[in-house]
Amino acid sequence: MTTTVVPPVRVLIADDQAMVRGSFRVLVDHTPGMTAVGEAANGVEAVELARRERPDVVLMDIRMPDLDGIEATRQICTDPALSGVRVLILTTFDLDEYVYAALRAGAAGFLLKDTPPPEVLTAIRVVAAGEALLAPSVTRRLIAEFARRPEPARPPVRSLDGITDRELEVLGLIARGLSNTEITEHLHLSLATVKTHIGRLLTKLRARDRAQLVIVAYETGLVGARRPGA
Repeated sequence: MTTTVVPPVRVLIADDQAMVRGSFRVLVDHTPGMTAVGEAANGVEAVELARRERPDVVLMDIRMPDLDGIEATRQICTDPALSGVRVLILTTFDLDEYVYAALRAGAAGFLLKDTPPPEVLTAIRVVAAGEALLAPSVTRRLIAEFARRPEPARPPVRSLDGITDRELEVLGLIARGLSNTEITEHLHLSLATVKTHIGRLLTKLRARDRAQLVIVAYETGLVGARRPGA
């Protein structure tokens, strides 16, 4: 009988605080199936190490010297040679607007810095598997925070033309942080049907993942501050 060896999830840690980097490194290195491949103290180092080590996941702080985490995320996510590298943002809630910018830059999701270790490990696995990490409860709070901070109107980066009414309903619920199961209950649809609608939304809106669908919903005004009462 042949045993399939699954390679460990390779993690790069980028944070300007040595203690934070060290804590995450210990957590990752002491977890079966994971290994830390480097530490970066700023955005420049994060990009350089990502290009050299090709990690599966980058844990990326936002406020760092030389190059912030948003621009570092953008450089990593727009580099064709790093298409397999996923960025997971580390943040606190007083930096929500930066999280939004990071998601627009291509991040797969975000974690709060006080997230319990088991949830951090789960998040790393989810992102490494190619899924977008947008915890429903966290996403709801993020969108609510945006609604309290009106921004100058920006032209939509994508159009919602061609999106059906049902798909708009699904998109709006995704943006408000509902999980697939919650969407099925809200719309009285089967899980398979909800997944089909999400797949069509990803294709029609040229979105990479669930995180990008949230961005589209917010920037087009489907949800958020520019739609009072929504």
